Amino acid sequence: MKIFSDIAALRAELAARTGRVFVPTMGNLHAGHISLMRQARAHGDTVIASIFVNRLQFGPNEDFDQYPRTFQDDCDQLRAAGVDVLFAPSERDLYPEPQEYFVEPPAIQNLLDGQFRPGHFRGVATVVLKLFNCVQPQVALFGKKDYQQLMVLRNMTRQLALPIEIIGGETVRAADGLALSSRNGYLSAAERAEAPRLYRCLNTLRTALHAGNTDFAQLEHNAQAELAAHGWQSDYIALCSQADLSAATVDNGPWVALAASRLGNTRLIDNIEI
Repeated sequence: MKIFSDIAALRAELAARTGRVFVPTMGNLHAGHISLMRQARAHGDTVIASIFVNRLQFGPNEDFDQYPRTFQDDCDQLRAAGVDVLFAPSERDLYPEPQEYFVEPPAIQNLLDGQFRPGHFRGVATVVLKLFNCVQPQVALFGKKDYQQLMVLRNMTRQLALPIEIIGGETVRAADGLALSSRNGYLSAAERAEAPRLYRCLNTLRTALHAGNTDFAQLEHNAQAELAAHGWQSDYIALCSQADLSAATVDNGPWVALAASRLGNTRLIDNIEI
């Protein structure tokens, strides 16, 4: 695996490589990331990963400085997964001057996670477009765990006519159902034992809808109450249309159940397509 931090050197390396498939990450890799790397191999000849903790997508009171950085272990995992090229720029490499041009997503950026993390999707879309310009892939993979992010990036790619196919990778879970996330490492032992309740609540929503219960507001309320009774503080539990993340109605299925909730100091997100 070849490692580059400089954009010009990366472009020179990739110029003669065909079938470029790209998996952007912020590092601290887990089995969910590695699943995407292995899926990538089926979509092209050259698998490129990136590691960059993007300051632009963190709010002023979020965990940018504390976000876990495990570069050497990440490199070992990427090599074992057969990644060909790693782009690991520093902030100076990717932002050699203050970033004054931004990608401004439409109203979807203010829904759900965007309501609680103002500017987050603006930062995500900006860095991903910049990474796309550096790598110039034909295919890019993102995990479905970040469902709203995937939709923002898929829509950006389509509306800006980027010649890139966006593929969503299924969420990888621990044996007890907890969606794998770099932030799971923040959980205490007791919190880790409690954390799978979030997935169970989403499954309860899916079961109710499959049984014909379409009282969406009551279902959301019941899920929030279940979590609150066990010490969670929820930002949202929402039933939405898969098409545009508008609130679920009987006419706009198929749906997706999405959740963001805090357990102690750790904010966990998850979703289930219905």
